[in-house]
Parts: sequence; structure tokens; C-alpha cells
Amino acid sequence: MLSKEPNVLIHENYMQYCLELAKKALNNRDPPLGSILVYQNNIIGEGIESGKSTGDITNHAEILSVRDAISKGNREELKNATMYSTHEPCIMCSYLIRHHKIPVLVFGISVDHIGGSTSEFDLLGNENIPKWGSKPHIIGGILSEACQELNRLFLDSL
Repeated sequence: MLSKEPNVLIHENYMQYCLELAKKALNNRDPPLGSILVYQNNIIGEGIESGKSTGDITNHAEILSVRDAISKGNREELKNATMYSTHEPCIMCSYLIRHHKIPVLVFGISVDHIGGSTSEFDLLGNENIPKWGSKPHIIGGILSEACQELNRLFLDSL
């Protein structure tokens, strides 16, 4: 379930950073996705979508932000971090979020058909897998117009 959040300005500031990362992905001819993990007001991990340019489908921005956080020694902090992403995480990335028990997800735009929350494959909202624990708090629509504009630029370049 998506919700509105009173800390919109804070979310917008972090989403601006994600948009800068997304522009880098776009410049590499990848879909414009950027993702960060924030713990105690510090960015502990970041990722730039690179699945297309590297030929490795697992190089989604969200996965790379988690890998970055872990490589910096922040595995335990994931359980108390907020993930920001320009796009709703896909099913693969949603599994990652649930596995690491990331409690808050903030994204810009929804992803039709394969979104981990808004599609028929609601991994982010599923509470039937006991080891996953509580579902994350999800906030969508942050800077959605800017995220959508980058998406349009990518689609126009195909």
C-alpha cells in the first residue's frame, strides 16, 4: 500500500540525488534509474542502473546500492535504512529488499506489469513468508514528473 509522507522535502532531496544517478545511467544508454540507501541521514550505498550496458541483468540500481552498502560494511544498517529509487523496484529487486528487511522504500514512478508493489506480483506487500518479517513502508510519487521525464527521454532514444 502506497502512502503519503509528511517528510516530503527530505524525500525530495534524496530523490534529487537519485535523479542525478539516473542521468548517468541514461548517458550510458541504460534505463534512467538511480538508487540510494540512507541510514541516519547518511548515504550508505548507491547504485546506477547498468544492466543493459554491462550485459548483466542483475545490475539494477537497487541491487547495486545494496551491494555498495554491504561492501562498505553496512550490512546490519540495511535493517534500519531507507531505500530511494527513481522507479518502483521490480520483482527481483523487491525480493532483495525483503531479504535484507529494508523497512522503508521511497520511489518516484510505478513500473507496469513487474513492479514489486503495484503489479499483480506484490512481493513488497506479501506477508505470507514468515522469515521476511514486516512488509516495508512504501512511499510513491516523489518527484514523479522528473522521473517520468527521464523515462521518456530513454524511450525516445530506443
